[in-house]
Amino acid sequence: MFKNHLKEKMKKRPVFGMTVYSGCPAIIEALGYFGFDFAFIDAEHTSMSVTDLKECVLAARLTGISPLVRVTCPDEIEIRKALEMGAEGVIIPHVKTKEEMEICVRGAKFPPKGRRGYDGTVRSAGYGGAGFNAGDYIEHSNETELVIPMAEDFEFMDNIDELMSVPGIDAINFGPADFALSKNIRVFYDVNQPAVQEAMSEIAKFTSKMNIGLMAPAIPPTKESVDILVSRGVNMLIMGSDMFNFQNALKNIRNDVIEKFL
Repeated sequence: MFKNHLKEKMKKRPVFGMTVYSGCPAIIEALGYFGFDFAFIDAEHTSMSVTDLKECVLAARLTGISPLVRVTCPDEIEIRKALEMGAEGVIIPHVKTKEEMEICVRGAKFPPKGRRGYDGTVRSAGYGGAGFNAGDYIEHSNETELVIPMAEDFEFMDNIDELMSVPGIDAINFGPADFALSKNIRVFYDVNQPAVQEAMSEIAKFTSKMNIGLMAPAIPPTKESVDILVSRGVNMLIMGSDMFNFQNALKNIRNDVIEKFL
């Protein structure tokens, strides 16, 4: 049975992670060795197979970084499978209604907090190995595995009171790009755009009052971006993605070195 540490870290300081689109376990290992707190492993926008996800989760566990898996939609089976393969938390995109918020909790939490099905022979249970206790496993999972719905649509803000009334949520991930697009505003990751900033501030009021996490991307991943987000109540910071950061490195090499030879 895995020890999950991210919740405890969040009580003491902001935590830092990076989205992984490539499905490359070596990148996740590197994040762990460089002191990142979590790997945001994306199954929504990528073609990762179940095997790819498992390898990424194992790479995170190998280096002590917390694996968080973004599933494709609010679906109880997807959520359960991600947790059973060893994810420390699930990120659920495009949650718009109270019913979808309840699905997130039902799929992730064992009774009485949810309706997750039990199996003591899966990776998250340590395959039921020496010293395994089913009751301890259920309690540990309910207390330490994170349920993180995404607020990235105008409908989330329209329904925020009833959405945030659902018990069992551990954090909210604010997606500024898709939120802006849902309102037909083409600003992408500009958290200073008035409508985007207003939405984030409203979510922060709820997360602060409820004493749960608030996740958001620091784009660009700089000290200045982080300082702005932390001042607005964000304590789970996504420092770009592997592909975004690699893209920027390639742009710099091309612009600074290659272009003059073309």
